[in-house]
Amino acid sequence: MNGLRVIPTWRHGQERLYVCLTDGRNLAWYDREAGRINLLSDASREDVLEALGPFITGPVTVGPPPVPTPAELARLTLHPDDDLAPNCPGEALLIALDRDPGPTHRLRPDPRRRALTAEQTVGEALDRLDGVGWHALHSVPLPGGDRIHHLVIGPGGLFALHALYARKQKVTVADPMVALGRREAYPLLRRVRADADRASYALTAEVRPVLALVTPADVTITGPLREVRVLKDTEVEGLARTGGVLKPADVEALHAMARDRRVWLAAG
Repeated sequence: MNGLRVIPTWRHGQERLYVCLTDGRNLAWYDREAGRINLLSDASREDVLEALGPFITGPVTVGPPPVPTPAELARLTLHPDDDLAPNCPGEALLIALDRDPGPTHRLRPDPRRRALTAEQTVGEALDRLDGVGWHALHSVPLPGGDRIHHLVIGPGGLFALHALYARKQKVTVADPMVALGRREAYPLLRRVRADADRASYALTAEVRPVLALVTPADVTITGPLREVRVLKDTEVEGLARTGGVLKPADVEALHAMARDRRVWLAAG
C-alpha cells in the first residue's frame, strides 16, 4: 500500500495524527496523549505503523478503536449541522465578520473585533480544561438570535460564561451594573444570569453564571453578587479546581446533550 498521508489535527489543544489514503479515507489515527494507534482495519497495520514511524514519541498500543460509550454513540448520531462541538471560540462573530467585514477605514476599531478577542481568549483557556475531565462548547445559539459565549461542563458542574473585553480598563461591578472605565454603567449581570437560566432550562440542570473579564487593569466589586461569579481571564482555568458535583458519566451525558443544537431551540 503506497501513498499514505499523515495529517495532523488539533482539538482542545490536543493533537491527533490521521493516516489517510490518497482519496481521503481514514485508515487509523494516533492519539499521542493516550499513547494509542486506533486501526480501522487490521489489514493495514504494517503500512500504518510505517507511515507513523517518524511521529511516534513513545510506547504505544495498537488496536481497533475503543467501544464507544452510550454518550459517544449519541454524539455519533448527530447531523454535522446540529453538532456544536466543532464551534471555535467566537464562531458566530467570525461568521459575521466574514459576511460583513465593515469599512476598511474607520476612526474607531470595530467593536466586534474586540468582542472576538475576548471570546477567543476565554475560549482558549476553557479548551485547556479538556484534558482534566471538562468539556467546553462555544457560541451556543439561543432562540431569537442570542447566544451563550461559552458553556463548560465538568466535575464541578455547569457554567455559562460571558466574555467581556476590558483591556487596560478599570471595571466597576455593582450588581447588576457593570462599568468599563468612564463609560456609563449598564446591567450586564442581568444578561449573564439570564443566559445561565436559559441554559438550565434547556439542559434541565443547574447552570451557574460567570462574567469573564479579559485583561482588565483593575476590578472593583462594590457589594455582594447574586448567583454570579466575576473572574479575570487568567482565573478562568481555576474552575477546574471545583469538583464533587458531577460524576464522569454525568459529565459525558450532559456534554452529549448540550452539543446538540436542537436542544437549544427550546431554551426560551
